[in-house]
Amino acid sequence: MEYKNEKLEDFEKKLKNQKVAIIGLGVSNIPLIDYFSEKKIEIVVFDDREEKNINPDILTKIKQYKIKYFFGKECLKNLKGFDLIFRSPSCLPTKAELIAERERGAIVTTEIEQLMKMAPCKIIGITGSDGKTTTTTLTYEVLKNAGYKVYLGGNIGIPLFTKLREIKPNDFIVLELSSFQLMGMEISPEIAAITNITPNHLNIHKNYQEYIDSKKNIFKYQNENGILVINADNELTSNCKNEANGKVIMFSSEKKLENGYIVENGIIKKCEDGIRRHIIDTSNLKLKGTHNFQNICTVLALTENIVDIDDAVKTIKNFGGVQHRLELVREINGVEWYNDSASTSPTRGISALNAFNDKEIVLIAGGADKNLDYTPIGKPIVDKVKSLILIGETANKIYDAVKNELEKENKKLDIHMCETFKESIELAKRIAKPGQIVLFSPASTSFDMFKDMYDRGNKFKEEVYSI
Repeated sequence: MEYKNEKLEDFEKKLKNQKVAIIGLGVSNIPLIDYFSEKKIEIVVFDDREEKNINPDILTKIKQYKIKYFFGKECLKNLKGFDLIFRSPSCLPTKAELIAERERGAIVTTEIEQLMKMAPCKIIGITGSDGKTTTTTLTYEVLKNAGYKVYLGGNIGIPLFTKLREIKPNDFIVLELSSFQLMGMEISPEIAAITNITPNHLNIHKNYQEYIDSKKNIFKYQNENGILVINADNELTSNCKNEANGKVIMFSSEKKLENGYIVENGIIKKCEDGIRRHIIDTSNLKLKGTHNFQNICTVLALTENIVDIDDAVKTIKNFGGVQHRLELVREINGVEWYNDSASTSPTRGISALNAFNDKEIVLIAGGADKNLDYTPIGKPIVDKVKSLILIGETANKIYDAVKNELEKENKKLDIHMCETFKESIELAKRIAKPGQIVLFSPASTSFDMFKDMYDRGNKFKEEVYSI
């Protein structure tokens, strides 16, 4: 008998007399426009951009469907009288207009939350300040190569809510979940991981605690059968073991765990009641850096009850990483050029520097500011960088952190400030010597000069390929 998703059927029956709002015309919400319009459900769309800044193809779609819309900074003043509101992740649930509608009786949700409520199969969710995309992608690859039908979504992949009809109970969904997606969520995936928690997105979240609480939603609603994988080396994540409802699996590159996964003397090991089983020699991996070895520990923990560990290892050894994350672009005259555009915070910049212990580094860093503290990146730059090239809004913050460390250690460093992105690459080309690497790891977000980190990384690669 053909499988029917009864939760989805019930949801669609209830929709018939409801008024639906869609806030934000981003990637996750565009499929919803087709979905609701094809079912003849009344929808109104909102976006805080002016009409001239909306993608023309999306505008055409809205007008073809004859959908009512409100655009501009004040658009949510018209958010009144709705039964169901789908917000985009960037429209936080703390907005006054959303609170007012919720108090009036509306359901405020997201595409990803409804997917999780109606999915017939197991969901694996991954969050953290760093390492989400690599961990999520590798988890997906391990499951897929083991023969499972796997759907990849959340922050990467495609919006999956409109795929619910084709998803079956024996399939898997793997989701990368940001703090914005988790914020306000009232459901958790059965299997979850938090790679780490460090200050991030403080230009958007009310405070650091709001950011932390959002991350914790990934396990808050698990039951006793839930599985939570957490980083024993990060104080915030390690303490989550005291709040978990189900089984906790820990990983570490610094501690000797009785149970869990560790990185010790270049070997990834599984620990069971103090007995250590060697799993992977990190010298046989394509991925570089302790942070990536921790990501691998996370993947092994997430999949240990689903995939034979030897099969998982085969996939892990062949995994070359994800674009814009310590991505080797090319070698020119003995100099390797690495694109690490996904480095959007100081902790990511530090991880990138720590991945290269045997090379002299010419570092290009700086970008838009997220109100983060750059003091911690000063020492790693002083210890590991031969020449420092700074650009963007955070250039002065990074410079001050490095200058203070240089004064403390009575050292000197070759530092350059550049006005433009192109200028920074041309300078790196002139000063990098054979045997060194040029590492583009901004440790900052991209919105001062670029559309997003992908745009930034692609521009870097274009410039390097043109050398």
